[in-house]
Amino acid sequence: MIPAIVLAAGKSSRMGRAKATLPLDGGDTFLSRIVRTFADAGVEDVVVVVGHDADAIVASFAAVEGAAARARFVDNPDYEQGQLSSLLAGLRVVDRPGVVAVLMTLVDVPLVSPDTVRAVVERYRTTRAPIVRPIHGDRHGHPVLIDRSLFDALRHADPSTGAKPIIRANVSAMGDVQVDDAGAFADADTPEDYEEIIRNRT
Repeated sequence: MIPAIVLAAGKSSRMGRAKATLPLDGGDTFLSRIVRTFADAGVEDVVVVVGHDADAIVASFAAVEGAAARARFVDNPDYEQGQLSSLLAGLRVVDRPGVVAVLMTLVDVPLVSPDTVRAVVERYRTTRAPIVRPIHGDRHGHPVLIDRSLFDALRHADPSTGAKPIIRANVSAMGDVQVDDAGAFADADTPEDYEEIIRNRT
């Protein structure tokens, strides 16, 4: 089993409002689109980690038709300690016997295609690379798949540096999946980024 963790606990200070609640086409929000994408790709267990504005994010998600049954939420009271604290909060919920790896993505990368998720999972099943990620040229995107052999390293990682050093130390050519999917690399941190995403969707 390969569950997914969506990190949606941050303050979204540069955006000025919770990114998870930002609307997209088709009645989706950033968060509901990500969860829908995982479901369409065959990921059966999706956990969303919330913190800041948690109630508003959960309510916004529940208001999207059909969304509520596709994910479960975990609250991270320590979200201000950084993304690693949210990843670990999600890991505590999804890690159980039978889990061989986890998919991780950020709520500010909403437009990844189901094909990209499937390609990442398939590359892992073929190679068992410890880190699998979509790439295009010299860019790397989301979701990132992390093999369970790295779970303990994440649990003992330095909160000041987070998961990035562990991921970087374990990337490999066999774990890098070339994809032609702009959505895997399009993140929205500012209102201008959001406006560009909306323009590109219309």
